[in-house]
Amino acid sequence: MFHSYLACLFYNVFMYSGYLHNQYDVIVVGGGHAGCEAVLACAKLGLKVLLATLNVENIALQPCNPAVGGPAKSTLVREIDALGGVMGEVTDATYLQLKTLNSSKGPAVRALRAQSDKAEYSRYMRNLLENNENVFIKQCCITELKVENGEIVGAVDEFGAEYSARAVVLTTGTSLEGRIFVGLRSFSAGRLGEKAAIGLSDSLHKLGIETKKLKTGTPARVDKRTIDYAKMIIQPGDEELNFFSFKPNRPIRKTYPCYLTKTNEETHKIIRENLDKSPMYQGLIQGVGPRYCPSIEDKVVRFASNPSHHIFIEPEGLGTYETYIQGFSTSLPYDVQVRMIRSLPGLEKAHIIKPAYAVEYDYVPAIQTTHSLMSKKIKGLFFGGQINGTSGYEEAAAQGLIAGINAFNYINGSEMLELSRSSSYTGTLIDDLVTKDIQDPYRMLTSRSEYRLLLRQDNADERLTPIGHKLGLIDDEQFFRFEEKQRLIKEETKRLETVKIPANEETNKILAKYGEHLERGMRASELLKRPNIDYKIIQELDSQTKAIQIPRDVYEQIEVIIKYEGYIKRQEDQVNNAGKLEKFKIPDDIDYSKINHISSETKDKLSKIRPKDLAQASRIGGIKPADISVLMVLLDKHRI
Repeated sequence: MFHSYLACLFYNVFMYSGYLHNQYDVIVVGGGHAGCEAVLACAKLGLKVLLATLNVENIALQPCNPAVGGPAKSTLVREIDALGGVMGEVTDATYLQLKTLNSSKGPAVRALRAQSDKAEYSRYMRNLLENNENVFIKQCCITELKVENGEIVGAVDEFGAEYSARAVVLTTGTSLEGRIFVGLRSFSAGRLGEKAAIGLSDSLHKLGIETKKLKTGTPARVDKRTIDYAKMIIQPGDEELNFFSFKPNRPIRKTYPCYLTKTNEETHKIIRENLDKSPMYQGLIQGVGPRYCPSIEDKVVRFASNPSHHIFIEPEGLGTYETYIQGFSTSLPYDVQVRMIRSLPGLEKAHIIKPAYAVEYDYVPAIQTTHSLMSKKIKGLFFGGQINGTSGYEEAAAQGLIAGINAFNYINGSEMLELSRSSSYTGTLIDDLVTKDIQDPYRMLTSRSEYRLLLRQDNADERLTPIGHKLGLIDDEQFFRFEEKQRLIKEETKRLETVKIPANEETNKILAKYGEHLERGMRASELLKRPNIDYKIIQELDSQTKAIQIPRDVYEQIEVIIKYEGYIKRQEDQVNNAGKLEKFKIPDDIDYSKINHISSETKDKLSKIRPKDLAQASRIGGIKPADISVLMVLLDKHRI
């Protein structure tokens, strides 16, 4: 027993002495949504990870909207979950409301959205981090990266402490040289109440990495006790709940409504009269703001003919009176904000707890990274989240997960995980970032994907769970459940092709309730193609189908497969055609300057981004089809 004790003691000293001397496998800088996914991915795969964050109390904070999901974003969350990430699990455990948007529309645009309890979300995520023995959390500001022979070897913090690591993942959010604006006043900060990350940008510049400026903002928070909800329209969640995570046993919680109010002419008048006090309109902010989430003053100016704009009143959590004023982001002065908010129906007596503000910050244009999110200049240096020029928790988390996985792959000497556009929204997001020169904060939209009917939120597990299992982030038990679900989908889809629905009086009596009628008998699969018919109606019509008791997530996916069979086949053909360009690999050492018949601008863009195949080259902004044709001929003839 004494020898066992000594062995155990020796093991612990051996394992942890390195970390007493600040030696880690990976350093993740930033504890937001990207950082948490990166840390947990590396830790689950067995690496010792240092999470360096400005404030440990703000880990996984939702600094803007206390919500997860929505159009396109819900697909990202499902993809994160399918790969072995945690955003879906944390959201399902801490929701205040769950609602499926666009439920009456096609499957490509249906989207689940959760209103989160902000404090609970943060606590749950921090608990996941602290209960992983491979994770070490430190409150500090990383100010310098240590590089030797073009490879990352560690980092230095504001106190001069040095940390060694074989990989570093930067997920700094809006903190990098952040500056907050409220009216014409400004001060250094990444978020209200949190200091900016100063010094790291200079370190990046010395390493030859370019940074630029972007801007984002957040609305005011109001005390809910001063809101008259009777003057607003209630916005309840779903009664039949859907969830983000594919894991079982998700908690059923009490849900809470949101509310809708609207701006009016008085609101717009206040804004127009005070534009001279806006830091954006006075040129104090140089960074470009998010195109798809503009400030309220931008809405009033750009859409001057609109008499009003929707404003949603959303709870921030059960343990606080803070309420989020969705759609009312602004950087106008505090006194103007008070007048603006009190002009809204139901908010005439509103007490502002926190003012709205804009924040300008440094980001690293992602064309400087590969599809693995590793720097093209510094091996072992990865970037994820808003530092790559994106907006949104979901976009950040997806990038953080991929960056974390590839930090492990880099250390392990494994092949990098580079998801294709045809495999996922995550792949589309990263491909857009690294092949296009993004000028404003990038937000994932369904329209950004040419394969959106294939890349739905309902089939994210089918597309990515095998990858997550192969990586080691999806355990065998979860993978078994996944395989069982796929078996049920396949078997039931095939069985419905054999089920006959007769055209008799009893059938048509049931169908009449749904505005349908049968003139002849038909297969259940054929009937299911009709817009008004769903799987539940087939269960009414066929006792055997009702007796099988297929789970809802299975039959909903079957409905999509059958109803949109022709469209899905068409997009699969698109994927196959696009794959032809992927076969034309471009040598890493190609000298574009020596290629004739393409413009100097095209040569510059190709030299800067260095696509690995013709498919990626074709997606670079400004590259013309004629340029691709020239490259294809040269590659085909092995002239370059």
